[in-house]
Amino acid sequence: MDEASRLRILVLGYLVRRPLGGGTWPFIQYAIGLMRLGHDVYFLEDSEDYPCCYDPTRHVTDEDPTFGLGFAKDALAAHGLGERWAYFDAHTDTWHGPCADRIPELCSTADALVNVSGINPIRPWLEQVPRRAYVDTDPAFQQVRSLDDEDRRRRTLQHNVFFTYGENIPAGRANLPDDGVPWQPCRPPVVLDLWPVTPGPAHAAFTTVMLWDSYVAREHDGFHLGMKSESFESYWDLPSRVDRRLELAVGGPGVPRDRLRQTGWSVINPLEPTKDMSTYQAYLAGSRGEFTVAKHGYVASSCGWFSERSAHYLASGRPVVTQETGFSDHVPTGSGLLAHTSLDEAVAAIEAIDKDYERHCAAARDVAGAFDSYEVLGSLIARTMDPAPNGMTS
Repeated sequence: MDEASRLRILVLGYLVRRPLGGGTWPFIQYAIGLMRLGHDVYFLEDSEDYPCCYDPTRHVTDEDPTFGLGFAKDALAAHGLGERWAYFDAHTDTWHGPCADRIPELCSTADALVNVSGINPIRPWLEQVPRRAYVDTDPAFQQVRSLDDEDRRRRTLQHNVFFTYGENIPAGRANLPDDGVPWQPCRPPVVLDLWPVTPGPAHAAFTTVMLWDSYVAREHDGFHLGMKSESFESYWDLPSRVDRRLELAVGGPGVPRDRLRQTGWSVINPLEPTKDMSTYQAYLAGSRGEFTVAKHGYVASSCGWFSERSAHYLASGRPVVTQETGFSDHVPTGSGLLAHTSLDEAVAAIEAIDKDYERHCAAARDVAGAFDSYEVLGSLIARTMDPAPNGMTS
């Protein structure tokens, strides 16, 4: 990339506050991928104004970022970003990290920011960045919140270009009310060479890492948007229908672990595989493939969402059996990636993979090409910088 094309880009993510391997990969790959495209990239994070720093060693969520800062330092250093990050602690009005003293310069000279999941507030120092991209990773819920929650809408409209993982929303094929935001489609970026492909284990379980209930279900004008716990209702009997162990690394206070085990599911603590970035990768690689459901709201809205985690399984050469959300309109299915809408379809998908496992493993990695960070992020930044009226001005 020539110097004239090189942009200074701030990636806003969620790493210090959520120091877990499975949660780190979706955010850090934005920074890694953009840096590999030749851009001048920095990772910034904000504490928010309420206690939201999770410490897995103390099993608490509070205002103390100590554990997360150490986790972030190691994770970012391992991927060439060791001198390119900072964390703002609003509770103490303090910046941490190697770029703590450079924030005014970085913000005044940045060409764009990418706020992944909209997880960071746009503080005054960020308002001066000319192109501010909001990446909606929680479609359907995001659009309903924008309609029902004035603060959420205000925070969204602090940006001037808008992307969503709900690829059917811009296409007009989602079962959702229009929130008036000019969404453009995007999908999770995966830096493919960071996900080595190894032979699939012959006797391993189909696995997934999930939250039973991520937050409270939402209602809007008679339309119900539920969590994975609701989607799971149709699949309790799956273990008795297939000759393959099924394992859930599942978290959340309401997980019915006894019932899951009684119906044949293997249940483990999700903090084990997500301890760090490498344990997460090892867990996926040690799986036969992934079986999972999607949040009820994604399914009911047919928004087209696809999971970052499922994209990681695919990149690892592991087949994925996942609940249809409308994503098959955009991502190839049938080999390596199989969509299901019912228990019978899930059974058939797992049996099909077991009958031709090596072919489905190879196909999974091919399907992962749809999430290649070079293509996904190249397009996202080109559209972010496009002055055409496809966004909102500040």
